[in-house]
Amino acid sequence: QVQLVESGGGLVQAGGSLRLSCAASGSIFSIKVMGWYRQAPGKQRELVATITSGDTTNYADSVKGRFSISRDNAKNTMYLQMNSLKPEDTAVYYCNAFILVPDGHVFWGQGTQVTVSS
Repeated sequence: QVQLVESGGGLVQAGGSLRLSCAASGSIFSIKVMGWYRQAPGKQRELVATITSGDTTNYADSVKGRFSISRDNAKNTMYLQMNSLKPEDTAVYYCNAFILVPDGHVFWGQGTQVTVSS
């Protein structure tokens, strides 16, 4: 069984920073792609950023230049450094990963709340 556990969410003022972490554990052969998604109240879940096992990254236009995604393959952990936070970044942030166990499956974390006050 594979688990993704997020941490690092919280309340921050506009302009502040937070760092989210997502740790994968369990019977993992290989983690191919990891990503962060977010869902604000009354809105659909949206992509924030993704990173491949080769460190190729992709960002939503709304976070480019402010957020940075990274991963530590040795620790099966992914990070999201969020700077210059805005109230519109308020959402539940979810970790997502495509993992070979050995066949490929998509896994989701339970989510962590990020609240940015104005």
